[in-house]
Amino acid sequence: MNIRISKNKFYEALQIVSRAIAPNSPVPALSGIKIEAYTNELVITGSDADISIKMVLSNETEPELNLSVIEEGSVVIDYRYLNEIVRKIDSEEVQIEIIDGTLTRFSGGKAEFKINGFRASDYPTIDFSVPSNHFTIKCHKLSEIIEETAFAVNSKDTRVILTGVNMKCDGSVLVCTATDSYRLAKKTINTECEPFGITVVAKTLNMARNIFGSSDSEVEISQNDKKIVFSEGGIIMQSRLLDGTFPETERLIPTEFSRELVINRRSLISALDRSSFIKTDNMAIIRCQINGNEVLLTNKSQEIGEAHEELVAESYTGEPLDISFSGTYVEDAAKALSSDNIRIKFTGEMKPFILVNDGEDTSLLQLVLPVRTYN
Repeated sequence: MNIRISKNKFYEALQIVSRAIAPNSPVPALSGIKIEAYTNELVITGSDADISIKMVLSNETEPELNLSVIEEGSVVIDYRYLNEIVRKIDSEEVQIEIIDGTLTRFSGGKAEFKINGFRASDYPTIDFSVPSNHFTIKCHKLSEIIEETAFAVNSKDTRVILTGVNMKCDGSVLVCTATDSYRLAKKTINTECEPFGITVVAKTLNMARNIFGSSDSEVEISQNDKKIVFSEGGIIMQSRLLDGTFPETERLIPTEFSRELVINRRSLISALDRSSFIKTDNMAIIRCQINGNEVLLTNKSQEIGEAHEELVAESYTGEPLDISFSGTYVEDAAKALSSDNIRIKFTGEMKPFILVNDGEDTSLLQLVLPVRTYN
């Protein structure tokens, strides 16, 4: 293999592919990036066996790449050394040449590095075939969905299925749901796709959000019962799915409410942020007392002290309310919403309550379970 390529474009591609690599992989070759040079394109691949990313680079799709394939070939180079070498080369182009077996020379300007790699045949075979069931979505819309739901997954492995976001489509409506049993985030969007139901690891979705960004370009999402594939431009990212049955969450969401609070979103977030430094058993338990338009937030700890915040609601309907909840959970839920004012709907002091945008947008719902306290 012997190629020349734009240093900056190559380095940008390496940064994307490197996201899929586990630093301490038990498979030595998986600590590297596979580089394959063909007549008119360069293919680079990174994987940790669960998440895999492949990028196809060519002058046809990216003229600034300045790719020149002098001799075809392939090699696997440890991603840490590869990224560091390319970053430090002080020239607009980098030349990569296999000089003996897997010994590879990187040169540019006055710098030259030689590094031992792995044979491409030692790299595990990765099936990048794309499932037939697919739909397209704007990158910024995908980023929005992930931001509004993935934070609510279970961060522990006690129930593995809850570490992912459930994506279910009936053919015209896609519902994305995340829960850790104490809170829930649900996003609904219209799309056309064959019916499916999968649960995607939150790490995968957050990685997809970082890679595809918030542009107006479209990303194609394909899935079957084994994997999900994201494709955009020359990037293909795929991940295994979580096995198991995602819990039926619809029955947890109240449909009738006895009280409703409309409050400024930023004011609520700021008040919760100021009050949540006081923690009991590593949880900021906020007592919320509502009487008319007066909202009192209290957080007490015998060891630390107490905090009081007084807010004025835009409106409140129903009997006075005294309820306690995790300040972090409500703050996260409020941050996921986007309207200036939000609606918080209650069914009782010890029953789940929901937070929604104030207005016509009903596509996003946040649910939080209250906490029992003895005030």
